[in-house]
Amino acid sequence: NMRLRGEKSDYRFGFLLQINEEAALAVALNDYLTSRSYLAGFSPSQADLNAFKLLRRPPDPQHVHALRWYRHIAALQQDLNPDIQISVCGKNQTVTTVKGKRVQPPWSPPAGTDVPQLRLYNSLTRAKEPFVPQKGNKVTWYSCGPTVYDASHMGHARSYISFDILRRILRDYFKYDIFYCMNITDIDDKIIKRARQNYLLEQYKEKKPQAAQVLQDVLSARGPFQEHLASTTDPDKKQMLERLDAAVTAALQPLQAAVESKAAAEVVQPLAQVLLENSKDLLSDWLDKQFGSQVTENSIFSILPKYWEGEYHKDMDALNVLPPDVLTRVSEYVPEIVEFVEKVVSNGYGYESNGSVYFDTSKFDACPHHSYAKLVPEAVGDQKALQEGEGDLSISADRLSEKKSPNDFALWKASKPGEPSWDSPWGKGRPGWHIECSAMAGSILGESMDIHGGGFDLRFPHHDNELAQSEAFFENDYWVRYFLHTGHLTIAGCKMSKSLKNFITIKDALAKNSARQLRLAFLMHSWKDTLDYSPNTMESAVQYEKFMNEFFLNVKDILRTPTDITGRFEKWEEAEMELNNSFYDRKSAVHEALCDNVDTRTAMEEMRVLVSQSNSYIASRKNAKLRPNRMLVESIAVYLTNMLKIFGAIEESESIGFPMGGQSQNLESTVMPYLSVLSEFREGVRRIAREQKVTELLQLCDAVRNDTLPELGVRLEDHEGLPTVVKLVDKETLLKEREEKKQMEEEKKRKKEEAARKKQEQEMAKLEKMKVPPCEMFRTETDKYSKFDEMGFPTHDVEGKELSKGQAKKLRKLYEAQEKLHNEYLQMNQNAN
Repeated sequence: NMRLRGEKSDYRFGFLLQINEEAALAVALNDYLTSRSYLAGFSPSQADLNAFKLLRRPPDPQHVHALRWYRHIAALQQDLNPDIQISVCGKNQTVTTVKGKRVQPPWSPPAGTDVPQLRLYNSLTRAKEPFVPQKGNKVTWYSCGPTVYDASHMGHARSYISFDILRRILRDYFKYDIFYCMNITDIDDKIIKRARQNYLLEQYKEKKPQAAQVLQDVLSARGPFQEHLASTTDPDKKQMLERLDAAVTAALQPLQAAVESKAAAEVVQPLAQVLLENSKDLLSDWLDKQFGSQVTENSIFSILPKYWEGEYHKDMDALNVLPPDVLTRVSEYVPEIVEFVEKVVSNGYGYESNGSVYFDTSKFDACPHHSYAKLVPEAVGDQKALQEGEGDLSISADRLSEKKSPNDFALWKASKPGEPSWDSPWGKGRPGWHIECSAMAGSILGESMDIHGGGFDLRFPHHDNELAQSEAFFENDYWVRYFLHTGHLTIAGCKMSKSLKNFITIKDALAKNSARQLRLAFLMHSWKDTLDYSPNTMESAVQYEKFMNEFFLNVKDILRTPTDITGRFEKWEEAEMELNNSFYDRKSAVHEALCDNVDTRTAMEEMRVLVSQSNSYIASRKNAKLRPNRMLVESIAVYLTNMLKIFGAIEESESIGFPMGGQSQNLESTVMPYLSVLSEFREGVRRIAREQKVTELLQLCDAVRNDTLPELGVRLEDHEGLPTVVKLVDKETLLKEREEKKQMEEEKKRKKEEAARKKQEQEMAKLEKMKVPPCEMFRTETDKYSKFDEMGFPTHDVEGKELSKGQAKKLRKLYEAQEKLHNEYLQMNQNAN
């Protein structure tokens, strides 16, 4: 990497000295120097001087390397003595000088190591792909939100918590600028049917029907219900309908008996109310079939979704799920949906039929630049999945016959009587399910988005149909770059369904575990695989939380030890170096895991290992009566806290602007000085009480620790020969711990009492045995022996046969042992007297 070196055997630069034309020389010189370090060494070589002489003026600025070389040689020449001495050393001819200007030696960057790149599992390729946003650091993201007609359950939570974790990690860990859009489906077959049924049932109840009327109507409704039950093949649905039928039967019989016996109204009417309550599902279905077509007021269909949307948002707040940046409701986007459908039709991919508009899948798929069902091509033609996608109100025989192909799906549905409707070029109607997301996402995010998310079961037909109609609208083939689908959720290994009585709402789950514990359980599993919600799963999450919390409390205690400003910095020994090296290895492993399809499961395990290593370090320092290094354990605790904040498992208080009074006060910083004073005072009292043997004072100190402070959320931990550790812990946790400790102590006491009782019984039995003189011990055993000698020793067995020598020997040992015991007894009595 030297400059132009004057080697006779190396003609790599020799061609430069043959160029006479100055401009051409500058170009050739610049090309030659582009890949060489030409600022090395202390003085110019002969080749530098020869080339320099050929150039009468500095090269033009566009020849940047040649110009820098020229200025460098010129500067060196000014610093050299006028008499330049040339010494020939071997084959190399170099210029040397006594007074040369020193220049910096060559430098090159380190080779470095490969840096992990974020890869995400993309359902479009069914493989982990490098994540590359389309525009710099900005990530546009659309997620399918809920259809709001009932309470959100753990199946929904699977998707929403998992996407919240992914979103937070991409935003706060990988530092992408995320724009997150989510929809609310508030126009849908399920909503229409449920809203209509609720409305008709309420009207029925308001009329306060007599018992006989309720009985007659339930019997009328039961006929079609039982026909439906008989024709149902799905085992889960059948089981649910059978349970409902059993509840109706149980309420029917007492009412029928009361009506037949002409019982008084005060007896009959409550029985009718029970029947009405037990039969509301089949009754509302019966009422809907009779009068559903008369329900035409659009507002009736908006009350139900508005209520359940509110409940959904409350659930998300309770789960600490971030709200979307943009929330779109189908009911607010009907004009955009109509325009979207018009464009799909005008592009040649849709057709009108009886006031409805359908997507022409064959036409779309035949286009060379389009492809239908990119996500699940093998599902094309699955009529069961397609009909579920169309909705219960849209799969009648007349509706199915309107389509050119059974694979086509509705973009716009002509409204039947009893359904909400909006104006359109094709008459009164309502949006199809799939078109909603396409129109709303297209309005907000444009012709292409980086990420589209949803549950695994939405891949076909919902997302495949979204892709098709959006790419038909934009005439492109890249509406979504990365499709992320969260895995299923099972309940203790089974599919969740109301028929199995394992239908768990988010509110049910939050009654058993905290939002943090639920999130930790999700973090401890892969976001794309099936997650089993079970007691074992939740116990693992609870233990993880407890393990982390104890570490944080111990670090806080270490940091509370008083020290001056320079005392914060302590010398690092081998133990600190070892822990710090492991800290960096664990951080690196966490980073690698998150780059690998956001593998939080491995990341959480690496964090657990880091805590275990930190705990071992802290314990070894304390055992050696040394203080753990404050700054090192603090760095580890801060890192772990930040990671848990990024994961959404530690909630930050949201505020705008600067905290009042310079810094925000939290409970710990406010109360800890007072608790430290109390703890030190208590330690002093205990020391004096032990020295003076004042047990009452020690009991009072124990009562403060065990009874008073836990009620305030404070845990004191006494360690022999070390200062008392003070920890702020959740009050419920402490009270639970206290109860468990109390139960353990009671169990210990019970076992101790049991052992004492057994010991006493053994003593009593032994005493009773000691009382028996040896001459009497065998005489009672007439079932074994028939004759005895004068000392009461057996000579013949029960059959009159003389005992063998061997038998007699064994019995003699027993006789002598009893003799010894009895003598002890006699001695005891004599001493007592």
